Amino acid sequence: MGNPVVSNGMATCTMGTAPCTLAFTPKNMVTIENQPAANIMDYVPMMNISGFGMCNSPSNPQVAAATAAAAGVLTPQPCIPAIPAPWTPGSAKVQIGFMPALNNSSKCMCMWGGSVSVTNAGAVKTTIP
Repeated sequence: MGNPVVSNGMATCTMGTAPCTLAFTPKNMVTIENQPAANIMDYVPMMNISGFGMCNSPSNPQVAAATAAAAGVLTPQPCIPAIPAPWTPGSAKVQIGFMPALNNSSKCMCMWGGSVSVTNAGAVKTTIP
């Protein structure tokens, strides 16, 4: 159970330095409190999930190169999320656009090792199973 996530919700990444605002289009034809609602397939980097400030992951090739150039001192680089798979788990009972609704307990992984979590579902006070 959790709150459904809508456009203007917030997320954080364990390897990032700042939260990002989530953005969803009304393609699913569902709005909650006048905001487009999301499903687990709304995970597209730079479209649904913008950057998280600076990336601290040594697995990120840009961070690794900058760190090597700085004689091994970790050198964060601008975050460009690399999310290869949908949010999980999503709602067990509610679907939006024929897929499980995204809720505030859903997470996804960045391929550079960061775990992305919803920290604010947006302006939603509704709870879904």
